Formats: sequence, structure tokens, C-alpha cells
Amino acid sequence: MTVLTDDMPHLESASLGIWVKAGSRSETEAEHGISHMLEHMAFKGTKTRDALEIASTIENVGGDLNAATSVEHTGYFARVLKEDVALSADILSDILQNSQFEQHELDREQQVIVQEIGAARDNPDDHVFDLFQQAAFPDQAIGRTILGTVESVNSFGPDSIRAYMERNYVGDHMVLCAAGNVDHDALVDIANNRFHDLKPTGAPPPEKAAYVGGEQRLVSDHEQAHIVLGMEGRAYNSDGFYAVQILASILGGGMSSRLFQEVREKRGLCYSVYAFHWAFADSGIFGVAASTGEDEVAELLPVVLDELRKATETITDEEVVRVRNQIRAGLLMSLESPSSRAGQLARQQILWGRTIPLQETVDRINRITADRVKQIARQVFDAGQVSLAGIGPVAKLPDYRDIAAQLKN
Repeated sequence: MTVLTDDMPHLESASLGIWVKAGSRSETEAEHGISHMLEHMAFKGTKTRDALEIASTIENVGGDLNAATSVEHTGYFARVLKEDVALSADILSDILQNSQFEQHELDREQQVIVQEIGAARDNPDDHVFDLFQQAAFPDQAIGRTILGTVESVNSFGPDSIRAYMERNYVGDHMVLCAAGNVDHDALVDIANNRFHDLKPTGAPPPEKAAYVGGEQRLVSDHEQAHIVLGMEGRAYNSDGFYAVQILASILGGGMSSRLFQEVREKRGLCYSVYAFHWAFADSGIFGVAASTGEDEVAELLPVVLDELRKATETITDEEVVRVRNQIRAGLLMSLESPSSRAGQLARQQILWGRTIPLQETVDRINRITADRVKQIARQVFDAGQVSLAGIGPVAKLPDYRDIAAQLKN
């Protein structure tokens, strides 16, 4: 297990967590949703603490516990005063090594997650992205929802959760990281004492991602049409990663972005429109998301496609410099939060096998030119593999293959 610290001695608090290089894409088809289920069950009781004791022990000292599951990793976090770092580390180690996964707790948590699945499906803003991921990566773990399905969640037993955890929660896939008023050597001692029985290696690599593209649409009586259009992006370690990040920001990263100005400000076609880029270890997705009325659906996509085509030829140095400054400001502002700093360090270690100095990141971003962004735009938009998802009055959305043809024209 890697132990990382970022000492901020002027603070009275610390944020620490354990990040695991295992998420929804680490699951087999029969385990769909088990990463998220484990995240919930880890707080439901260990050999020495029940669920209430886990919560009250940290809250009695004014701290808090949380966790999150993503496609490629899962994190368990605590925020406490500096004198309670050892206590919070003890709790985190306890829940990740001594959880009991008792059947009555599992029965109750399955009901909770089923409700969470229902809430996500009731919210088209969230559900449309699940459909989009499925369209981009059909029949693959990376394309399945993080929450799982009602059927898969209800199929899990204590033994299946233990088997998933034993397979994936191994030393070289885990990072213990803290930022704030922390002592590195003391945290290493805690790791040695609390995780000495941890299996060192052996987690299998996830299935290689294969971007395919396609469409998923759910025609419903929602008043708004929720649409996500995308193409294959770039992986974290690829040469084009920063160029695509900048492209997404220029097109739809704020009020001054091209899509916001053209689609919302000039034409009034929707309230919400933005572009994004999700990077994974071996692939990525570039996308545009918008919500609009039924009468505006037919007009919206041609305008979006026109802006994408323009980006391949007309992006300026001024736009690139503006986005560089936005990214740099965001990076510097994040350094003011110990939670953000701990998360950054842990994710860097998981993704790149090392922590990356801020100046190195800034230098990489500053090397991106307008010509490079236009080049990556042509590569992404001309690939011909479009992913499309829509919820609401979307029956009149064009077929994803027609959209791909229009982008090439």
C-alpha cells in the first residue's frame, strides 16, 4: 500500500482517505453494482463496532466519514481535527478489513440502494448519462451503471461481496493519503500496524475498454428533452488528453464558451448546454449535454454540430489562453482544500503510479496550442463513431448514424 501525505501545518484539521483502484469496471456481469454495494456495506459493522458506533465514534470528535464509487476507483474518506488523525485511520482500516457483511444489514442496504436506483431513474438529468455510457461502451463493464440494477443488487450475498473485496482490495491497488496537519511517519506507522495482513498483489486487470458508439433513447412524457451526444475521447495517459480537455472547455466549459453563447445566449434554444471530457485508463468520452423543449429539439442538434465543425478550423490562441488560465486557477484554488489535495494525490498515484508536481501539469497545459486543439477536434469529430442518448420528447432526434455523417460533411 502506498502512503502519501501533504503536510499543511498551518491548519487545525486533516483530510485522509483510502482510495482503491477498483470500481464498476472491475466487476463481472454477475457483480454489476457490487463495488457500490461494498462502499455502503463497509459502514454497516465490523468485528468490534456496529454501524452506529462507526458513525458516532467519528462524529463525537466533530469529524465526518464519507465514501464514493466511480468507474475506476472507490474512495473512503474522513475529515477530522489534527489530533484525531489516528482515530480516523483506525476506523478506515477497521471497515476495510473487519467488516462483517451480516445478512440482515445487507437485506436493509439492498432496499436502500434499490431506492437510490429508482431516484436516479426518476431524474432524467442523471439517467441520460447512464444511457450515454451504455451507448458508448455496450456490453462492457465500463458501460454499465455504477449503481447496478434492481435484479443484480438483490442477488448479492455476503460471500459475493467478500469475494469481490478479496480479489480487488490488495496492497498495490490501494493508497492511504492524507492532507492537512499530518505527520507522514506517524501515518506510515499506522499503515504498518493496521494493514500488515493485507494481501500485497493479485488484483486482475479490468477488461480493456472498446469504444463502439450507438444510441439509447427513452421516449417519455417529460417536458424537457435531455440529450447527450458524444464521441470517443482520450485516455489519461494519451498525448491528446490535455488538448481534449481544453477543447471541451472552449466549446462548453462556461458562460463564455462557444456553445453557451451560440445555443443559449444568441438563440435561446435551451437553459443548459455544456461540453465535457471523461478520461479513463485506456479510453475516454467527449460529449455535449443539453436540455431543451420538444419544439426546439429539431433545431438544437444542427446548431451544436455546426459549432463542433467550426472548432476544427477556427479555435484561436486567445481562447486557448483563456482556458489555460481557467485550468490553472482551478488547480491553484483546489490546493486551498485539504480534501481536494488528498484526492488529487491519491488519484495521481492510482492513474500514473506517481504524484505529479503542479508545475509539471501547468507546463503540459501551456504547451497546448490552438493548432493542436484544432487537430484533436478533427480527430475526435471525424472518427464516425457517435454515441447518442436522449430522454423525454426525443422521438424526432435524428439517428446517431445520420449525425455521424453530418459531422463528416
